[in-house]
Amino acid sequence: MSKRKSIHKGSSKDGDIPIGFKMELVALRPEQIAPLKMLPPNIRESVKYKQVVASLRSGTLIEHPVVTPDAKQKDRYILLDGHMRLEALKELGAKEIICLVSTDDESFTYNKHVNRLSTVQEHRMMLRALRLGVPEALIAQRLNVDVECILRKRTLLDGICPEVIEMFKDKVISPNVFVTLRKMIPYRQIEVAELMNDSGIYSITYARAALAATPKEQLVNPQQQKKVRGLSTEQMERMENEMAKLQRLYRLTEDTYGKNVMNLTLAKGYLTKLLGNARVVRYLAQHHHGILQEFQKIIEIKSLPGRDTVTA
Repeated sequence: MSKRKSIHKGSSKDGDIPIGFKMELVALRPEQIAPLKMLPPNIRESVKYKQVVASLRSGTLIEHPVVTPDAKQKDRYILLDGHMRLEALKELGAKEIICLVSTDDESFTYNKHVNRLSTVQEHRMMLRALRLGVPEALIAQRLNVDVECILRKRTLLDGICPEVIEMFKDKVISPNVFVTLRKMIPYRQIEVAELMNDSGIYSITYARAALAATPKEQLVNPQQQKKVRGLSTEQMERMENEMAKLQRLYRLTEDTYGKNVMNLTLAKGYLTKLLGNARVVRYLAQHHHGILQEFQKIIEIKSLPGRDTVTA
């Protein structure tokens, strides 16, 4: 049988918003928890996974995995959120896992409403911790990085214009992207940030390509020779010309995506309602896992290249 631990006392009065979670935590054995998706085979090599493991080893777990009871199997629970945490706890040999029990059994749709910490938010939280006197070494231990990395991150947004910070406030982006953007004047930073938002690509490779295609007069130090790994001066000049042409074509064709967005919105809305049924999700997970994964990818699409946002 599972053990239960109380969180706090409280009740939902008439007219109030219904409580979304049970008032007690539940301690489950790993075999009692049924995940609904498979993690990538190389997940244990990712930085995020190593940070989760480091946090668990230090005794710090900010969010408990979220589960809901399986209506068909007694003493079994469906994992709604926390697949990486569950994997890390298993690796560390946990015999019991403390979970938060959701009263909503929409096993697929829960996870997409969970907000992940963006790079800008993480930076601001780190600065706040430093201002409160938390040592750099302790922050580095919790994030599974060296102290020098924390010192570099303190100046992450120095030289980045406020408009770009606002555009990237909810995006998970490599810190090296900000290092690259810092070499451009504010106007060019905004232009590149808009292109990254439009395309949905936030990689350092994309940022370096944008830097290579940036005219000298749009650089913070126009007299300093641009250096982009793997590209000669002649290649960068050609990239500048080609990028200017592509930007003009991009703006001309941007409005042609309306039909695609409409079709995708209709499909996304239908699949969102379909996968809002927990029984449908369970059936697909057991018998057609590949189809479920493809449906999930469609529902998680937020936008097509361009400014059109896809909503259900």
